Amino acid sequence: MSVALVLRALGVGELLTAVPALRALHRGGLSVVLAAPGGLRDLALLSGAVGGVIPTRGPEELVWDGRRLDLAVNMQGRGPRSHHLVMDLHPRRLWAFAHPSLPRLKGPTWREHEHEVARWCRLVTWYGSRADPGDLGLAVPHCPNPAPGAVVIHPGRGRAAGRWPHERFAEVARTMAADGLPVVVTGSRRERPLALLVAAQARLSPRDVLAGRVSLLELCALVAGARLVVSADAGVAQVATAYGTPSVVVFAPESPARWGPPAGRPWHRALAGGTDPAAVSVAQVVTAAREVLSASVP
Repeated sequence: MSVALVLRALGVGELLTAVPALRALHRGGLSVVLAAPGGLRDLALLSGAVGGVIPTRGPEELVWDGRRLDLAVNMQGRGPRSHHLVMDLHPRRLWAFAHPSLPRLKGPTWREHEHEVARWCRLVTWYGSRADPGDLGLAVPHCPNPAPGAVVIHPGRGRAAGRWPHERFAEVARTMAADGLPVVVTGSRRERPLALLVAAQARLSPRDVLAGRVSLLELCALVAGARLVVSADAGVAQVATAYGTPSVVVFAPESPARWGPPAGRPWHRALAGGTDPAAVSVAQVVTAAREVLSASVP
């Protein structure tokens, strides 16, 4: 079987938006090896499209294992630096977006504001692999769900810029709890103090704070079995999309047109704050939460 190395050395959201394109490669008879941060290995394997992961320590560091490389696919960006990174591995073929500094590379044209799912599907389709942008689902991991049926409040995000105010997350959590729903607060180990603050302001128990206590696979199991996800983090939003879990996501400064849930799924709601996440009110989030909870998920 021909080997395809795919460069996607970014985060959770970026990996999940590439899943339909990865599946197209796999269905085409390729053995897909993903170059990505090692911590994403288990998540990548849940796609069923990835046969192995080469851990990267950063977007500029990539080491191949010496096997003959039939195809390299650059899903890192528009190039040219990422193009050169995979070209240095001397693949027989390169699939990537065209760049003026590489006139011999005949790829599709980059579209700046294209949705990330559509972008990578268009890339592999241009080279002959059929991709379905709606093919976003993940397998549910075989690990315990720490809080089945809970409302998941995820107040953190990779960058502090664009973070929805913690006191507003707390008010949403308090409202959901008052509606009779179990509520838990999630996040990374680094975000645990923020999660504890949100829980305290929402009058939740510290036992309801799962931030820093669950692995990425356990977080997937939690989201897969959750009643609702409320977040300002595009990565967690993509996890909710992958499992069809009702979700409300505050987007700022990222655009939901690029990172939001697919159209036509009323159980996912994206609220755009533009450059100011505080432009999205608690009332808007609570209203959206109640609406997606009442929407039917097929």
